[in-house]
Amino acid sequence: MEIPTPGACGDLKQTGTGGCCCTPAAEHESSGATQTESASSALIAEPKAGASVAEEHGAMIALPGGVFLMGTDYADGFPADGEGPVRSVALSAFQIDPCAVTNQEFAAFVAATGYVTEAERFGWSFVFWAHIAEERRAELVEDTVAAAPWWCKVPGAFWRRPEGPGSDVRERGRYPVVHVSWNDAEAYARWAGKSLPTEAQWEYAARGGLEQKLFPWGDELTPNGEHRCNVWQGKFPVKDTAEDGYAGTCPVDAFPPNGFGLYCVTGNVWEWCSDWFGTAFRADQPLRDPKGPASGQGKVMKGGSLLCHASYCNRYRVAARTSNTPDSSTSNAGFRCVRNS
Repeated sequence: MEIPTPGACGDLKQTGTGGCCCTPAAEHESSGATQTESASSALIAEPKAGASVAEEHGAMIALPGGVFLMGTDYADGFPADGEGPVRSVALSAFQIDPCAVTNQEFAAFVAATGYVTEAERFGWSFVFWAHIAEERRAELVEDTVAAAPWWCKVPGAFWRRPEGPGSDVRERGRYPVVHVSWNDAEAYARWAGKSLPTEAQWEYAARGGLEQKLFPWGDELTPNGEHRCNVWQGKFPVKDTAEDGYAGTCPVDAFPPNGFGLYCVTGNVWEWCSDWFGTAFRADQPLRDPKGPASGQGKVMKGGSLLCHASYCNRYRVAARTSNTPDSSTSNAGFRCVRNS
């Protein structure tokens, strides 16, 4: 399986729904899997039991809200994505999860409700090529995304089988659940008595009290040579040197928290927000608790992922954004929840 350098997708800098660099959009036509062969199968390993993230870090973080500067005019950003202009936003108080939802937590939701994710119902999901065992690629990969062939359509891939049949999450209970669509994330949030964050809530919380910084800790990606997040090192998409310690996803609390106590809001997995994606913002209109457009094709995703790299897609900045269709799922997308006070 030959993987080219990211010229096509990187140059396109796609926006709207499913910018292929970030998370490819699925075109679903029919459902291939059933509950029997997926979520309820006794053959699929559960995450090993252990201390939960909530037990270790506390259930939610209470934030007072207030006024902050949202967006960016960063010269090396993507203006077409709607990153700017910088605008003043006022938020009411809310609570937010310190970490992305884990496999262990999602397993509890599935056990309690019998929920079947969209990847299971459609019978496949997108998996990054390098995370599929080389000797099994011919067997597992049905197709690839034309503009981004490192994204592989893998039948049988879903949250419990993140790299497709033969993989499992037994040793990844504290890792972020992936292969969850926006609809799946919304279903979990409702069950938990929470909701998905608005983009404004997410960005306010991710900034950790800092104003107009590129990252939750400042403007340097690796201050004093220290890795603060799980993103790509090396030449994308051919070689990830894993200098940050991880070639795949990492535990949801693997790096130090930001000033508000949130972990891994940069890199690791993209996080779904409640808003429909739009790019029409004005700096001269004060905004209070904005919720995005009334409709659209894609839902906002924030934070970047382990696949982000400055050479083609530096969307791991706090103000960066992308989107995908609500029924799409990939191996680098997850979510965290909020509760409005």
